[in-house]
Amino acid sequence: MKINTALILCAGLGKRLNPLTLETPKPLLKLGNKTLLERCINLIKKLGIKKILLNSFHLNDKILDYIKRNNFSLDIQIIDDGEKILDTGGGLLNMINHSQDNDFLIFNPDTLWSDKNIDEITKMQKFYFSNKLNNILLVAKSDLSYDPDLKEDFELIKNLLKKNEKKNVIFIGCQILNKNLFKNYKVKDFPISEIWNELLKNNDLNGYESLSKFYHVTNLKMFKKLQDF
Repeated sequence: MKINTALILCAGLGKRLNPLTLETPKPLLKLGNKTLLERCINLIKKLGIKKILLNSFHLNDKILDYIKRNNFSLDIQIIDDGEKILDTGGGLLNMINHSQDNDFLIFNPDTLWSDKNIDEITKMQKFYFSNKLNNILLVAKSDLSYDPDLKEDFELIKNLLKKNEKKNVIFIGCQILNKNLFKNYKVKDFPISEIWNELLKNNDLNGYESLSKFYHVTNLKMFKKLQDF
């Protein structure tokens, strides 16, 4: 089995990157000669996925124009959040409702995705299907973070994630989720952490450890430090 559709979260306001994001949506900020969104799309393409849904809200016309102007040779559909921004959970559900698929590879484009991530995401996908899971998050130890201020989100024990005082890994912006996780939710403003927390209560939130150094555009200071990448 394989995943046929990737989702990219592109609706955020990017307030921690003001004033840059007052006129440019965060996914379209450039590091080196590539936008954050282009890096993400290139990775998805190399993973063999041909269908992408991405959501938009803040400066959505610029996201739409960017996709139209660039030939990524993929089926890319933009799903607008609507009159109000939906947060990560609502935005994902809104995109999922536009697809017939069951399992989705989901990306935050503020991580600098590269070819180094291909092998581990491929292995994470195999682990997901071979163990008949409905969720898995890509996580890494904090010493692999280029940003020393990023805090640990979970404790990883084998391939289960816990939320306790022994936190030792950071969620790095890639996950696989099954649409059935959203069956009790409506399209509205809610964070994906609501679903994670329900899974944590049932000892059913899964993690896959990345061993790659990771770079995350956390704020304006970090964006400036990452200019050579």
